[in-house]
Amino acid sequence: MLIFLPPAKRQRSMLHALLGMCGAVAMLSACAPQAAPPAAVPPAQAAAPAIEAKAVNVLEAACRTLAGARGMSFTALNTYERAARNGQPLFYSTRNQVTMQRPDKLRVITPGDGIPDEFYYDGKTITAYVPMHGVAARAEAPAPIDDMLDFAWDRAAIYFPFADVITADPCADLKKQMTSAFYVGQSKVIGDTTTDMVAVAGPEVAAELWIGTNDHLPRLIRVIYPKEPARALYQTEYSNWRLNPPVSPGMFTSAKAATAKPMPFVPPGPATARPTPATAPVPR
Repeated sequence: MLIFLPPAKRQRSMLHALLGMCGAVAMLSACAPQAAPPAAVPPAQAAAPAIEAKAVNVLEAACRTLAGARGMSFTALNTYERAARNGQPLFYSTRNQVTMQRPDKLRVITPGDGIPDEFYYDGKTITAYVPMHGVAARAEAPAPIDDMLDFAWDRAAIYFPFADVITADPCADLKKQMTSAFYVGQSKVIGDTTTDMVAVAGPEVAAELWIGTNDHLPRLIRVIYPKEPARALYQTEYSNWRLNPPVSPGMFTSAKAATAKPMPFVPPGPATARPTPATAPVPR
């Protein structure tokens, strides 16, 4: 769910573990004529479950809310880390303005930084449009949205950090990979609302999520991949949520893109193998 889990195009990860250490020092008085009676040993505390029920309840409520919406719109502010020439971590951001209607409509407007672009899916065709240069790439694409997302990656290395939010089952990848989940607490400073904080982890990914207590919508997700060489931080902040907003078919096409100079719908640059998280293209 929500945390950019695989396939490789949507991997992001964050190692978030609780480390606990406790110990005791027994002290004996060398001057006492008799050894003091041993202190009572407290009963052993039961180990906390690897997957806490409260954490699962928060996650499942979010997944039900997202999966149950006929459509949605939101803003996703994505921040990702890359190393500078001197090794210093630098942070870059992209903003996606997203409108989706199930089962087969999607629009993603991505203003700068960088070169602004627009993505449209009307149930039959995907279009990637770059207004600054007046060019557009088009391709017939399958339905529903889940299949289209895989097609866009396979065809042109296009992926979106928020992709799990709009799939038919946002919890699908999470259920397969989660080996640890615990409830962290509540926050009142993220997204101008009260959120429940949950930490989850699996063999390839770890993340912390801030999910609205009342509306069950994600507000912030921070992720790393423990096995990624750079162990870089990826983050998506969600805002401007609207569930089941009014939409029209024209929202998922573009007249300007239709008249733009056509370009091949292929990955940018020379053909390469599907990347690992460390070499994945910059999120759109």
